[in-house]
Amino acid sequence: MNLRGLQMQEIIMNPIGYVKNDVQTKKDVSWGNEVSTILLNEEYHTGCTGLENFSHAMIIYYLDKAAFQKDQHLQRRPQNREDMPLVGIFSQRGKDRPNRIGIMTVQILSVDDTSLTVKGLDAIDNTAVLDIKPYYPVYDRKDAHVPEWVDRLMEHYF
Repeated sequence: MNLRGLQMQEIIMNPIGYVKNDVQTKKDVSWGNEVSTILLNEEYHTGCTGLENFSHAMIIYYLDKAAFQKDQHLQRRPQNREDMPLVGIFSQRGKDRPNRIGIMTVQILSVDDTSLTVKGLDAIDNTAVLDIKPYYPVYDRKDAHVPEWVDRLMEHYF
């Protein structure tokens, strides 16, 4: 039961494709130059038609190697760094999340009928991709702000 007294429902999603790249293990930094190809499942071939006209896309993916442990991850210091503040999981983009959902805005390098090649995706090889959305500046705000610790955290991420 949730807070409203309604019964929780199971949510089932099926991948639209899989990430192909050279990253074999989880890491916390140096994602900026990683090039990944998203190989679309056959039923989604041609689904990226028109995406070649965009510079960026948002990739939603399943963090199958993540392992959320409430006592360890609900509040923690980002990347477990002592120079970072203690913040809740929803105030950071850590990989060990309650629902194992990852989302990243990436640069589009190329598009064809069966795949999308991108730069900066922070997902390891064979990660399941759940959805792809074009980046629209009008929706995906450029006037957003973040706490100062985020800038320090991201110094070596890209």
